[in-house]
Amino acid sequence: MVSIGLKALPYRTHHRSFSSVEQSVMGETENLHKHGRRKKAMSRKAEKPNSSFDGYKSNKGAARAPKSSKRHNPPEPQELVVRKQVDPETAKYFTEIINLFESNGVDMEEKSVICGNALEEARGKELELATDYILSHNLQTLLEGCDVDHLCGFLRSSTKAFPYIAMDRSGSHVAETALKALARHAQDQDVYSLVEDTLNMICKVLIVNPVEVMCNCHGSHVLRRLLCVCKGVPLDSSEFHGIRTSTVLAERLNLKESRLDGFDTQNTQQGFPGLMNFLVSGLLNGTRQDIIILQVDQYGSLVLQTALKLLAGQDEDLLKIILKLLGCDKENAGENFIEMTAVRDIIEMMKETAYSHLMEVIIEVAPGSLYDELFTKVFRNSLFKISSHQCGNFVVQALISHARSQYQMELIWEELGQKFRALLEMGRSGVVASLIASSQRLHTHEHKCCQALASAVCSTNDSPSCIVPRLLFLESYFFCVDKSNWKWESGSKMHVVGSLILQAIFKYQSEYIQPYITSIAYMEADQALEAAKDPGGARVIEAFLCSNASAKLKRRLVIKLRGHFGELALHPPSSFTVEKCFTAGSLSLREAIVSELLPVQTDLAKTKQGPYLLRKLDVDGFAYHPDQWRSKQASKQSAYKEFYDMFGSSKTKSSENDTFLVSVSKQTAQPKDIKNMRKEIDDHLASAAPFLSMSGHKRRREKVEQRGENFAKKGKKGGKNKNHGGSESSAIVRRTVECIGNNQSASKSADKKGKKRQRNDIMEKASNKKLKA
Repeated sequence: MVSIGLKALPYRTHHRSFSSVEQSVMGETENLHKHGRRKKAMSRKAEKPNSSFDGYKSNKGAARAPKSSKRHNPPEPQELVVRKQVDPETAKYFTEIINLFESNGVDMEEKSVICGNALEEARGKELELATDYILSHNLQTLLEGCDVDHLCGFLRSSTKAFPYIAMDRSGSHVAETALKALARHAQDQDVYSLVEDTLNMICKVLIVNPVEVMCNCHGSHVLRRLLCVCKGVPLDSSEFHGIRTSTVLAERLNLKESRLDGFDTQNTQQGFPGLMNFLVSGLLNGTRQDIIILQVDQYGSLVLQTALKLLAGQDEDLLKIILKLLGCDKENAGENFIEMTAVRDIIEMMKETAYSHLMEVIIEVAPGSLYDELFTKVFRNSLFKISSHQCGNFVVQALISHARSQYQMELIWEELGQKFRALLEMGRSGVVASLIASSQRLHTHEHKCCQALASAVCSTNDSPSCIVPRLLFLESYFFCVDKSNWKWESGSKMHVVGSLILQAIFKYQSEYIQPYITSIAYMEADQALEAAKDPGGARVIEAFLCSNASAKLKRRLVIKLRGHFGELALHPPSSFTVEKCFTAGSLSLREAIVSELLPVQTDLAKTKQGPYLLRKLDVDGFAYHPDQWRSKQASKQSAYKEFYDMFGSSKTKSSENDTFLVSVSKQTAQPKDIKNMRKEIDDHLASAAPFLSMSGHKRRREKVEQRGENFAKKGKKGGKNKNHGGSESSAIVRRTVECIGNNQSASKSADKKGKKRQRNDIMEKASNKKLKA
């Protein structure tokens, strides 16, 4: 087997004309922004006419560069590197080695030796082998199987060619494989210094001409991997290699913990802090024109974003880097980090796709003082104009989601509070969703947000019942010409952001969201079923059933799904909805739900969620012992009722006897304690089996009492509020256990009486027979 190519192939480094780049930076050409225009890959929709700020109506036109009194000389292009053809003998040698490995005729020790010898033969040919489409795969196998000495020897030998290897389609995979192997060996203290020296040599050669490597699609990915190795982040952490838009949106809507908040717990590998700072500073050590190229280039921006995320929490380092990226090189003391002359350039650059992504990360990781100044100098009094732009609105979402105080939320509300309808009409529903989520997180303007959203989708002449349907089909409603005659679109997919907004709304207190509660509770039966089958609609129903709305209205919605629970349970998105309906339903509704699952029990057990659902609802128990199942559910209901009477909010308590624990007062108990308490009750009721056997009752009762004491101890450690919640929790556990014990004792007593009565009957029959005889 021979390598591809009959002649020596010039290595394609995709050189840019740096003189034209400089002209673009100064606003004379448009070539600079070709890389920043890749909207599809960066999850930004195409620009719509007249949907801009500051009169921006076209995608054409270069971003304004910050004014500078000194004109920098363009960097000199690197010399052309020629990639020679791999000679046939070398190609045959490496192919035979891989064939030997694939035959499984070599053990692990022999494989390591063979890999090392092969890499010795690759000396001086690293570039040709790594960039060959076929032999590069063989080289990856060798790098994975060799020892650390040969691995570092290969990288040291190929140091000068490493940038070209990293920028090649095949070579980039080889470079990443080598970095992964280095990361594994770095955990061994005996070879730590050897790995560090090797990485240091690679970093030094990469920062000679970083712009070209960073703006290359393959080189960008290798650089991000290298940054993760230097930081000590596990290489399989996708948080720093390409974050899904859905993940970012979930964090902004309080549906998921921030990736950066949980970073310390993930960072279990040993890194190289000195090399990390050296590499980042070297990548940003170019001219101002180079920085602008990186900011508006898709791949260069990704490298900068990764570096910022990895430095999260290092405020001093972040401050220097962010100020350089913002064009504010002066490190002023106090609150004057951002120069007013740079504000206009920052706003203008936010029209660029790549820069808007970078700005989102800057806002996310910025130290508090810098965030405050960004908010005041750059965004204040311009929020609506920036929100109107198809790229800038994502930056506003990040700004709102990371608001630090109620005062900042007040300023945001002043500019956007009365613009909900305009934002939704422009398709900027993400800005509205972020504002609702931040309002809930900071506990301010909650009622006003609910009112503004309802007014945006429902006029004074419309019935409040239309609020939820219009939010579920948000885009369809606002794109409709005759909105007064808009109707539910059966069979259409529901709007993702609209459903997320409703999920956030149902986290509010019930007194704020009565129109929304009424709207979803009084939906038509066919609409409720269609919503339950849609992934977004199902989550909205679940959010409503978990809210602190009244149990009566929740059951009104559950009843409309009756007759379809078997179908919904087999549908992956709706299986969770069935569980929530079971939890919110009365005893009769619970029995109806389980009865509908019995015919599909076999098929349900084959699905991913099915076994959990069958176990949670105890479908087998209902099938074989329906009376005992009902008694067990009644005991659970009684325990929850007592718990709810102790901890439930007085405003949301129901007079019904079968009310389940659906709401708790935030002022009287901690949510985690309540969740643990409910789990304790469930676990005990599931394990005690009071209606089947009385054996081991005393031991189980002591075990649950001990758990109650443990909760009390946890409460005492947690301070005044937790102590109060912990003592209350332990008390209710004891009362719950006593209630369960009394039920068991009563059953045991009744059992004894029954047996005694049976013996008396037998003795009486025997005496009668004797008398007759």
